[in-house]
Amino acid sequence: MLIKSRKSYALTDNDVTDESVYLGRRELLKKMGFIGTGSLLAGALPLGSANAGVLDFFTDDDKKSASKLAALEYQKAAAEFTATDKLTPEDKVTHHNNFYEFGAQKSQPAEYARNFKVDPWYLKVDGQVNNNLLLDNDDLFKQFDLEERIYRLRCVEAWSMVIPWVGFPLASLLKKADPKSSAKYVAFETLYDPKRMPGQSNRFLGGGIDYPYVEGLRMDEAMHPLTMLAVGLYGKALPGQNGAPVRLVVPWKYGFKSIKSIVSIKLTTTEPPTTWNKLAPQEYGFYANVNPKVDHPRWSQASERRITTGGLFASNRIATLPFNGYADEVASLYKDMDLTRYY
Repeated sequence: MLIKSRKSYALTDNDVTDESVYLGRRELLKKMGFIGTGSLLAGALPLGSANAGVLDFFTDDDKKSASKLAALEYQKAAAEFTATDKLTPEDKVTHHNNFYEFGAQKSQPAEYARNFKVDPWYLKVDGQVNNNLLLDNDDLFKQFDLEERIYRLRCVEAWSMVIPWVGFPLASLLKKADPKSSAKYVAFETLYDPKRMPGQSNRFLGGGIDYPYVEGLRMDEAMHPLTMLAVGLYGKALPGQNGAPVRLVVPWKYGFKSIKSIVSIKLTTTEPPTTWNKLAPQEYGFYANVNPKVDHPRWSQASERRITTGGLFASNRIATLPFNGYADEVASLYKDMDLTRYY
């Protein structure tokens, strides 16, 4: 299909990516005493191989099998959100994950979330709304028109992917809840269930994070057309390691803002706390907009490693774009804000 007028965030075959790179924030957690050597982790893990995540950094395994997940009915990606891209094998996105509830090593979520059950599931929407909502698993897939969107994902650790999500605009859900004029922010919370999410009960496996994981957006960010709730990827329901059954996707922000396995959405009058900002406020701000001019205290954000099948030493370093390439659409949200202060 020929796209005559391409949006700044529209992607081509050259943008579509795969998997495999090393954990960046492990250094922070190591300093805090939550991640040690492979032998230390081996004594702390409830199951599986402790060294798998380390070994993944030096390998490029394209032969991992995909999970058997339900196929979804959805509208294919519209030109305004994507181009006609050749999609990357889903194994690459489903086996390279930051989801510390299932382990701080990149490969551990796919292993420990293998039997994660998401039905029944309940998502509560309340706070500064006129219509409290309680959605079950079925509602997430049937109350909203599902659509595909191919978005860039830029991790704060300076690696990136391109992922074909399936979901619906967050605004569609918030409009059902009918926000009050007093609603200024949206607070999100991940499921807290240490029996099902072993990282929540094991300080070494889960990185010592204060669970449950929480995140937040300003109302105008939450209502923006690009912001979506994803219930699938690659045309199928989300696997556990990618945030089943529902996760946030905000493509112009660093990946840690896109909270996974959400059970609560609360509209608030004040800025809500967020997990990484609580853990290390000097490193992770509330806004977390992708900004190549504002470095992380321990590494540059001017470029990123686009994850491919080329292996550890592949030449796939690319320049990072302001707002992850979505500046034309979202920069106006931050007019007159000092983005070096509100990072």
